[in-house]
Amino acid sequence: MSDAPTSTIPIVTIAKGRATIRLNRPREHNRIEPDDLAVLRETFTRIDRDASIRVLVLTGTGKSFSSGYHIGALVERHGGTPPPREEVSFETVVDRLEALRVPTIAALQGSVYGGATDLALACDFRIGVAGMRMLMPAARLGIVYYPSGIERYVSRLGVAAAKRLFLTAEPIAAEEMQRIGYLDEIVPADELDARVDALAATLAGNAPIALAGLKRAINEAAAARLDRDALDRAIGSAQLDRRAPGMPWIVQPQDAVRARNLELVTRCQIETAVDRREHVIREAQQPGEAQIDAVLAP
Repeated sequence: MSDAPTSTIPIVTIAKGRATIRLNRPREHNRIEPDDLAVLRETFTRIDRDASIRVLVLTGTGKSFSSGYHIGALVERHGGTPPPREEVSFETVVDRLEALRVPTIAALQGSVYGGATDLALACDFRIGVAGMRMLMPAARLGIVYYPSGIERYVSRLGVAAAKRLFLTAEPIAAEEMQRIGYLDEIVPADELDARVDALAATLAGNAPIALAGLKRAINEAAAARLDRDALDRAIGSAQLDRRAPGMPWIVQPQDAVRARNLELVTRCQIETAVDRREHVIREAQQPGEAQIDAVLAP
């Protein structure tokens, strides 16, 4: 009888105001399959609609956080021809993660590869473990990356770091990941859960409406497209987002309505932007497991 771990769609748990998504394909280094995208998309929608959820943690099972998106699975599904544009939705899912109203934490329990580097980059905080590495192999695989991923790399890490990672297709170690701003913290592997729990508790304890407005404004400012009218509205909404010192935040019915309206506006903005983009993929290839093992081995 095999003791190999079972690969499944992401495991989602929601408890005490915190949502946790765990990528769960350890045998494939948590490679993201098309079916996984549907789970992520549905969970993000649920989070934006449920005002009682205050923070999201994204992590993985096993020695790697994720080896990226399995583009080859879509090509195989369509008999070797490129899939329809609407079905290649990894970009949309990552954009959706970045736009979530709640603060998000990527708990990187292992190395991160390919498109998964952007998945983690779309989170507000990234905590990694000693000995991990990251690799963006697009140039090596002949892939022209999608627009919003390029924008995130440049706005979060800077032009020099983005060029180094994309154009050399060489891995970097955890210390360099922290130096360029990819990692906020590096902790020993056995301390990761406790550090993530502490940060999640801090974020969940802050004013939810103010957090949503601040997060959106900071992301827009980083991308040089700050919507000042939306920020003014968020400032007005935050006047109601108050409590007495030492008292817990209480989610009122109007909070759920505001969260739902925010989710609808954000989703519309993302879908409109994505429709205008040209997503170019050339010579899409899926690296073999031996190659991934060699790259991600600590």
